[in-house]
Amino acid sequence: MNQVPDPQHYPDDEIDLRELFATLWRGKWLIIAFTIIFAAAGVAYALYKPNIYQASVLLAPAQDEGGVNSLSGQLGGLASLAGINLGGGSSNNTVIAKETLKSRAFITDFIRRHNLSVPLMASKNWNMTTQEWSIDEEIYNPKTGEWQKDKDGLSLKPSNWDMVERFRELLTVSDNKDTGLVTVAFASESPVAAKQWLELLIKDINEHMRQQDVREAEASIAYLEGKLRETNISGMQQVFYQLIESETRTVMLANAQREYVFKTVDPAVIPQEKSEPKRALIVILAVMLGGVLGVFGVFVKAFVQNSRQPNKA
Repeated sequence: MNQVPDPQHYPDDEIDLRELFATLWRGKWLIIAFTIIFAAAGVAYALYKPNIYQASVLLAPAQDEGGVNSLSGQLGGLASLAGINLGGGSSNNTVIAKETLKSRAFITDFIRRHNLSVPLMASKNWNMTTQEWSIDEEIYNPKTGEWQKDKDGLSLKPSNWDMVERFRELLTVSDNKDTGLVTVAFASESPVAAKQWLELLIKDINEHMRQQDVREAEASIAYLEGKLRETNISGMQQVFYQLIESETRTVMLANAQREYVFKTVDPAVIPQEKSEPKRALIVILAVMLGGVLGVFGVFVKAFVQNSRQPNKA
C-alpha cells in the first residue's frame, strides 16, 4: 500500500506572533521616540500654519424675459444669418459667466482694477488688531511703493501668470445640478478681505457681462439700421424693425438690472470661524505616521541584526 507522506513543515516561512510582539516590545523605545518626534513636528507645523477664512455667496442665474425668448424663436433663423445673437437663455449666459469668472483675462483685470497685487502676493499675514495686512518688506517696499529686487537685480514684481495662479488657489466656483444655483467661495487669511473681495468679484462679473451684451446689442442695432436703409421691401423692413426692437430691449434691460447675470440669494458675510487648517487632524496624522515609521524601523533593525548573525548548524 502506498503510504501518504506526512506534510512537511517549513518553520522559516511561518510567522511567529510571539516573536513578532517580542520584537516590537524590544524596540518600544524606538517607536515611542519616532511618535514623539513626529507629534512635536505635527504640532509645530499646525501652529505655524495661519488661519484661513472662507467667505461664500449663493447665486441664482438671472432669468431672461419671455418676450425676448419668443421673439428669438420666431426670428432666430434670420438673426443668425445676419450674425446677430438674440439671446440663448439664462443658462448659456450663466455658463459663460462662470467660465469668465475663472478666466485669466478677467482675473488679471480684476486684480489690476482693485490694486490687489500687493496684499495677494506680498503679504505676510493679516493683523487682527489693526485690521491691516502685514507686508513683507523683503518683497515690496510700502514706503516707496516699489517691488524689491533679488540678489541678481531682477524685480520681484509678480507676473500676471503668478497672480492668476495664486488667485485661482483661493477661488472656488461650484454649482448644484439639481437647483441650478451657483456657489462662489473665496479663502483668505483676512476674513474681511475674503468678504470684500468676493463681493467685488460678483459685482464685476455682472458688470462685465452687462457691458459685453450692451456692446454686442448696440453693434447689432447699428448693423440692422444700416440694412434697413438699404432695403425698400416692406416685409424685410418689418423684420428689421422687430430685430432692432429686440436688441433695444436687451440694452434697456441690461442697463436697468443691477444684478445682470447672477442674482444674490445668500450674500457673503465676514466669516467668524476658520475653515483651515484642521490642526487636530494634522497632529493625529503626524502621530500615526510616526508610529508606523517607528514600527517599520524596529522591523528593519531586527532584520539587519538577524542577517548579521552566523547560521547555526
